[in-house]
Amino acid sequence: MSRKRLGDLGRALWQKSSSAPLCAGLKIPAFACGGFASSGGAPGEHKCCKQGTSNNRAPTNVAANPNSHSGAAAGHRHHVVGKLRGEEALAKSGRAFSSTAPQIDHKTYLWARYNEMKRLVHDLIPPGVCNLLNPSTIYANNEVNLDEVDIYGFDYDYTLALYSNSLNEMIYNKARQFLVEHYKYPQGISRYNYIPNFAARGLHYDIQKGLLMKIDAFHYIQMGTVYRGLKPVPDEEVMQLYRGSNHVPLHQVSGFYGKGPKMKQFMDVFSLPEMTLLAAANDYFISNDIEYDPVHLYKDVSDAIAMVHIKGYMYKWIMQDLEKYILRGDETYAVLHRLASHGKKLFLITNSPFSFVDKGMKYMVGKDWRDFFDVVIVQADKPHFFNDCVKPFRRLDSNGDLQWDKIKSLDKGQIYKQGNLVDFLKLTGWRGSKVLYFGDHLYSDLADLMLRHGWRTGAIVPELEVETKVVNTEQYAQSLTWLQALTGLLERMQMYRDAESKKVLQDWLKEREELRAVTKNLFNPQFGSIFRTCHNPTYFSRRLCRFSDLYMASISCLLNYDLSYTFYPRRTPLQHEAPLWMDQLCTGCMKTPFLEEMAHIR
Repeated sequence: MSRKRLGDLGRALWQKSSSAPLCAGLKIPAFACGGFASSGGAPGEHKCCKQGTSNNRAPTNVAANPNSHSGAAAGHRHHVVGKLRGEEALAKSGRAFSSTAPQIDHKTYLWARYNEMKRLVHDLIPPGVCNLLNPSTIYANNEVNLDEVDIYGFDYDYTLALYSNSLNEMIYNKARQFLVEHYKYPQGISRYNYIPNFAARGLHYDIQKGLLMKIDAFHYIQMGTVYRGLKPVPDEEVMQLYRGSNHVPLHQVSGFYGKGPKMKQFMDVFSLPEMTLLAAANDYFISNDIEYDPVHLYKDVSDAIAMVHIKGYMYKWIMQDLEKYILRGDETYAVLHRLASHGKKLFLITNSPFSFVDKGMKYMVGKDWRDFFDVVIVQADKPHFFNDCVKPFRRLDSNGDLQWDKIKSLDKGQIYKQGNLVDFLKLTGWRGSKVLYFGDHLYSDLADLMLRHGWRTGAIVPELEVETKVVNTEQYAQSLTWLQALTGLLERMQMYRDAESKKVLQDWLKEREELRAVTKNLFNPQFGSIFRTCHNPTYFSRRLCRFSDLYMASISCLLNYDLSYTFYPRRTPLQHEAPLWMDQLCTGCMKTPFLEEMAHIR
């Protein structure tokens, strides 16, 4: 995203707010009067200094037409202080008191605030606000100065080599065949074809209940994302299954590598075919009223998927048609060439076999690809490579055959198999933050390196490219901004508790749920974004922030930055920091009457 466009957006938002007339007495932008003040202005109070005329007619079909920006808008009100504050509280509670003030029409007032906020949100989204995000951006969870990085390490699959989606279908079909022919599952499962956009990375699977779901960073299940087979499970049933709560206890999901006693988290791109096959097999048994044990099904499907890899089918398919399955190999060459030409040391640690890596690298980089790397390690058996010191390194000859000599050094031009990180550190001396390692699996590739060894880590998240395109759409920008503003209205206006006001608030809550569904479906109709539930980060997103200093769609994003560039994480507002941030101006989240004065602190 260009800094200039961001600056223009920020200035547009601030100018829009600061140009609004100020109420007398308290320095509040006129649009912040009433519903925006911390206690919420009530109708029937002093008029705003703007001296606008109030129109308290209730709008027609406002709830049914959320895109309408017209309708009655009440005049701005002063924030009530002193003696009138107590009377306002009594009025909100519905208790009678002696006053000559006119009768308050809460329903009209609430809809006026709604329309005023709708107009404000519409006016504060400048033209061109969409398309600000660049899919090739590198995002920082932690400050990283590339000038301090001397050694770059890489995984192979989905890091140096990106694969086309057609590979997932091949894995699914072969595993489904194993399930029917080897494990003797009903032939009817063969009629279930691969569904490309059904599952998403980072989902959890309840092994005992046979449920696929999305869980947020606080271990709560996102309602509407629980699937038994290919069909969603009603929210009421989910609550019953989990004993009246949508919270999953910590011990069930707290396994360091994403698997607790009852839950499995699918963290890599290769897991998409497995999740889809689990859903298809569950659906077949349920649809045909066949009794089965979900635990057995989970194990059999996992074994069938593993057989595709163990028996080498995936490697064979890719090597037979490199052009079909490997994407953007020229970008991989450009990254390696740039790093090596600047004197950086490079190494490769992958679980894939040498013959497979060799053919892919020759296709992407050229026959002399090994000249780029100071150390090459294949069949490393990650994550065990990073967390035990049992397996020694073994050298492979030019034909890929194992040698029996003791490894006393890791030499350039040689190929090594297995080994462990303890010996790797001893033999290379590559320690701490001068090492930056890239991988796609948060647990197997990155977790141990960051937490136990202090390496810098970069997560490759191919889904970023697609999700960024969604975020850049006008529909998403408008839906999300209005969703935030409507949530702010609900928070501020919940003190009105008479019957008509409650009905208005219920209409707003219904609209809020509809907006949540719209923004979710833009990413994935079943499970939404891999990064966020309705308002919280997902469990995947939490792990991404915990185990990676940087994250990006592909390693080619490095080509957009010079090798002395410093990545700075953005200071995102905490909940108690909310009016100091420019984006709060159009979200209805201002919780202080002194917004303009506090803005000068920035």
